Amino acid sequence: MGTNSGSITFEYMKLVCSQADLERAINIVSKAITPNTTLPVLNNVLLKAEGKKLHFSATNLEVAVQYFIPADVKSEGSITVPAKLLSSYISLLKDEKVEISVTSGDTIEISSPSSHTKMKGINSNEFPVIPKVEKENTFKVSAAELERAISQTVFAASTNTSRPVLSGVLFDVKKDKLKVVATDSYRLAEKTITLKDKTSLEVECIVPARTVMELGKILVRMGEEQVEVNISKNQILFVAGDVQLMSRLIEGKYPPYEKVVPKETKTKLEIMDEALANVVRRVSLFARENNNSIKLSATNDGKLTISTDETRVGEEKAELTVKITGDNNKIALNAQYLLDVLNYIQSDSVLVEIDDKLSPAVVRPVKEKDYVYIIMPLKI
Repeated sequence: MGTNSGSITFEYMKLVCSQADLERAINIVSKAITPNTTLPVLNNVLLKAEGKKLHFSATNLEVAVQYFIPADVKSEGSITVPAKLLSSYISLLKDEKVEISVTSGDTIEISSPSSHTKMKGINSNEFPVIPKVEKENTFKVSAAELERAISQTVFAASTNTSRPVLSGVLFDVKKDKLKVVATDSYRLAEKTITLKDKTSLEVECIVPARTVMELGKILVRMGEEQVEVNISKNQILFVAGDVQLMSRLIEGKYPPYEKVVPKETKTKLEIMDEALANVVRRVSLFARENNNSIKLSATNDGKLTISTDETRVGEEKAELTVKITGDNNKIALNAQYLLDVLNYIQSDSVLVEIDDKLSPAVVRPVKEKDYVYIIMPLKI
């Protein structure tokens, strides 16, 4: 997707498309936009009429999203338009035919049976050229499975950029398995997807967490459709239906996280997810003064006590009935890290595994063998 050559003027771009298509397209590509004051054109979406399609592109130079809709193109051309203004305006139109034209300078005119408006755009020559991703390592994965894997892992990535590799999500492909992993070094989430189409690929890359979050939002409405993933040396391309999302990769080596996952644990607790989440929410009200530290103490008469030390605002101690196998045990954990996993995995019941107070705790959904979440312990 290059820019226009000097000999072609785009002053006569003219097309007709549907308001619903237009609104959907702008919402999809706008996911790539981060408000940018130094380069105003990055706040814009590029519209390019070509053949029987209207192409949309947006980028923040780290991630780019491209999409197209069918259009009755009277004359080809391109222009960039402020994404926020365009999105807000189009969403207020009725679902009917919309005519878009560029007649003079960089002004776009949008007409529908009930309205007529002009918007100031920026010449498409100023829009960055979005590079093509070489098809080196390609595999396919179900959109629904990838979306679930993203929602169950991306929240654990680091928001601190001092260690860039931890602010990304690891995609690790080995033959028919795709592992999606995120960690901020205090907790770690790993989901394994079995690919329907076996590959001989063995490749891994680190994708910025923000890109992965935006991809998750795009995949929500795709269902069982297959997503094609292309990994090249420093870029990744996801093709889902008519949407293309491209991102740069984070350079560096992901930490050898497998070593942290405990192989054996002394105590296993089976607990209803919602009951545990409610108790942790309650206790955490009193733990904020105490670095979010809560104590879990399990006894093999089937009782789990969750408590916090006395803080300035008070203290709380709650008890849950659980199914326990193994020894009596106790551990201190960050309440927020435990709540995060309970909120995101959406499981009826979870397995909490504790080895000792110095080893990480493990949380897994009872019915999902392909997911594991680890929380590093706090001092008791």
